[in-house]
Amino acid sequence: MAKLPPGLSGREVRAALDRAGFMFRRQAGSHLILGRDDPHLRVFVPDHRDIRLGTLRHIVADAGLTVDEFVNLLRK
Repeated sequence: MAKLPPGLSGREVRAALDRAGFMFRRQAGSHLILGRDDPHLRVFVPDHRDIRLGTLRHIVADAGLTVDEFVNLLRK
């Protein structure tokens, strides 16, 4: 099982989620709101330079991905 890499920015997380089929919907303050239609999911990503690991775990879970799947999306 892979571990989540520390020090990811909101833009790096957004790029990985884009590869998983999520699309940018809008921005509310410092948070990017991404969505996917099939299955219908909505994910909030803080647009920060460094996302804390606990927050990143919640983002990955909300996106319906495993840690391994997310790490593979980062590598592409």
